[in-house]
Amino acid sequence: MKIKSQKDFFSGLMFLAIGLAFSWGASTYTVGTGARMGPGYFPLMLGILMTVLGAAITFSALVVETEGGDPVGSWAWKPLVLVLGANVVFGVLLGGLPSIKLPSMGLIPAIYAVVIVSSLAAEKFHPKQVLILATALVAVSYVAFIKLLNLNLPLWPTFITG
Repeated sequence: MKIKSQKDFFSGLMFLAIGLAFSWGASTYTVGTGARMGPGYFPLMLGILMTVLGAAITFSALVVETEGGDPVGSWAWKPLVLVLGANVVFGVLLGGLPSIKLPSMGLIPAIYAVVIVSSLAAEKFHPKQVLILATALVAVSYVAFIKLLNLNLPLWPTFITG
């Protein structure tokens, strides 16, 4: 069978692999039922959904003809590094690094950092739009996580708040 769309074929395989990994990882937790969900229920359902989606995309890449075979281009290294790096920066700022005695910087600086660093991956950087987006995300996150869910997350660095 000939691959008729390389992009769809490889993205379908990626969804399949991630879906199977989520499903396999979720099988170590208590799944429960739809009415009484356990900690493994959502990752298992997400994994199954991603696996089915990946299989459908892979199948369509083998069946549906595309112009020129839709070849996969070269790696976009800058966006890849910046988006992954932004997530690492968020984790480090939110939780700190006890191994090197770096304290938690809090939720607000972590959100600003992840938005600014990941937005550098775009073709053109728009500082005003980025700051508006970061501020909106901080407001929504504050309401959702601190006020509604009552999570005990530090908002600012401990050396500021005392």
